[in-house]
Amino acid sequence: MTIKVNEIFYSIQGEALFTGCPSVFVRLTGCNLRCSYCDTIYAYNEGRDMEIPDILHRLSDYNCRIVEITGGEPLLQDETPALVDRLLESNYTVLIETNGSMNINMINEKCIKIVDIKCPSSNESDKNDLQNLKRLSSHDQIKFVIGNRDDYEYAKTVMVLRNNSVPDYNVFFSTVTENLSPAKLAEWMLKDNLKARFQLQLHKIIWPDIERGV
Repeated sequence: MTIKVNEIFYSIQGEALFTGCPSVFVRLTGCNLRCSYCDTIYAYNEGRDMEIPDILHRLSDYNCRIVEITGGEPLLQDETPALVDRLLESNYTVLIETNGSMNINMINEKCIKIVDIKCPSSNESDKNDLQNLKRLSSHDQIKFVIGNRDDYEYAKTVMVLRNNSVPDYNVFFSTVTENLSPAKLAEWMLKDNLKARFQLQLHKIIWPDIERGV
């Protein structure tokens, strides 16, 4: 029962509700999308096969009970649900970030799912499985990366499709920083009195010149 792992690292959570919390990240190899602004291209193919017990052993090196599984797209690998289950059985708080193109129901409901809905400027918005918005529970989260006004309008339209159990402020808006200033996005959100949460990528502020996990 092996999983192809790109990297395992200990860092500060940079996004969503756990922002600022020390966390261990398990980045899995492989992605079915090619977003225009992707900052983890190295995870498309690079990695090594690891058994689930070996992953858990590696995690035990860190004095940290928050684990995020990310990618790439972690749901591409058949053994990812089993990894989530083993982590939950070991009493970790488990988060998984997914690109929103695959059915999240394969993942244990106790896992906190962060669904990154792709906006038009990603060139992958047609791959969104918008039924995922109805599969979310109250602890799950939705993320939109905004590159321009069209993305913003798209995100406003899509966010209202979510399960009613998902709180307003579990919906996150951030920018493609090369294309849209954070101040402009904040201005739009305030003008519209948008019931969502503005966010910056904290890890990129702390470590602006580091591309891989710290």
